[in-house]
Amino acid sequence: MKTFCRTLSLSLALVTGAAAAQQVLPDERFASCMATLRADAPAKGVSTVSFNRLTSGLLPDMTVLEFLDYQPEFRTPIWDYLASLVDEERVADGLAMREKWATTLTAAAERYQVDADTVVAVWGVESNFGRNFGKRPLLTSLGTLSCFGRRQAYFRGEFLSALKILDAGDIAPERLVGSWAGAFGHTQFMPSTFLRLAVDGDGDGRRDLMDSVPDALASTANFLHKAGWRQGEPWGYEVVLPAGFDTSVSGRGDKRPLSQWTVRGVRRADGQPIAASDARAGLLLPAGPRGPAFLVFRNFDVIYGYNAAESYALAIAHLADRLKGGKPFVTPWPTDDAGLSRSERRELQTLLAARGYAIGEIDGMIGANSRQAIQSEQKRLGMAVDGRPGQKLLTTLRAAPTSR
Repeated sequence: MKTFCRTLSLSLALVTGAAAAQQVLPDERFASCMATLRADAPAKGVSTVSFNRLTSGLLPDMTVLEFLDYQPEFRTPIWDYLASLVDEERVADGLAMREKWATTLTAAAERYQVDADTVVAVWGVESNFGRNFGKRPLLTSLGTLSCFGRRQAYFRGEFLSALKILDAGDIAPERLVGSWAGAFGHTQFMPSTFLRLAVDGDGDGRRDLMDSVPDALASTANFLHKAGWRQGEPWGYEVVLPAGFDTSVSGRGDKRPLSQWTVRGVRRADGQPIAASDARAGLLLPAGPRGPAFLVFRNFDVIYGYNAAESYALAIAHLADRLKGGKPFVTPWPTDDAGLSRSERRELQTLLAARGYAIGEIDGMIGANSRQAIQSEQKRLGMAVDGRPGQKLLTTLRAAPTSR
């Protein structure tokens, strides 16, 4: 019995010791990783003195790893994605911002030969016109991602780029906050992109994407210019496919002369003729053959380069068109449960809060609390329990009593 007890005690001690080691391991690994980065910093233009000063007291934030494999551009149904990004509220805000910053936008568009409405659309989608920068300290997020998880080599480059920005004095350390992945400012540049393409739009000698709208708009215009924007050309337009169309020829990268698309019976959804030219366009079917279809040109690829997701590029392109007075898409999305605008999402949150759910701030952002409440209501109503905010749930809750 004593032998058993000693064995049990030893086993428990080993387990306890292993657990304790696991608890301290991240900090030890982070410290070792920082030592490696410190050695690499001078070759990237950051002195050891600056590295030590800017990283003093830096600790990892392991919660950022939860986001590493999640990107809404790829996981969210496109009808949900666009419903919240290109709604009447965002169009109205974009028109107001275009008027407020007209002189700045005109100067940037003329200097870099790009479309001002596309610059405004990037601003609106990336930060809701400066309202949503993200709140995570960049050095903490990028330092953590440099030392843990996937793509460490990529994030190490971004971490050292962030240090270089701070060392140059363009942005104060306490102001450098942003997304979990390291994008920051009005138009959400990654640090390496900032170093390559950010410009001083207000003439104060600094490139400040956090607190200078002129810097952010000019920098975005420069990004589009350097990516190959063709002034005066469209990004694309919605089209209608004939019955029985062979969709094997679709794909953004499979560009063909417009004449080939017209021969196949493709026509513009707005009723205008497709130009009789040999300009090359690809056929984009973001929701398959039953949803909206688009012929996309070189400028769509330029927008895609800002954030490599077709749904993202389509949101930017569509918002820019809406700012020009364009209409919503002609062909509906292939779903019987369409997505919600931000005002509808706020209404859904209000209805859920009235039923006693702890939603938190009614902001139209469907976070963990909102999704849990949605799942509970879906289960109660006999709906598919997926936590998705859709028109069916909103319509049902509007008509139902508020008691749970």
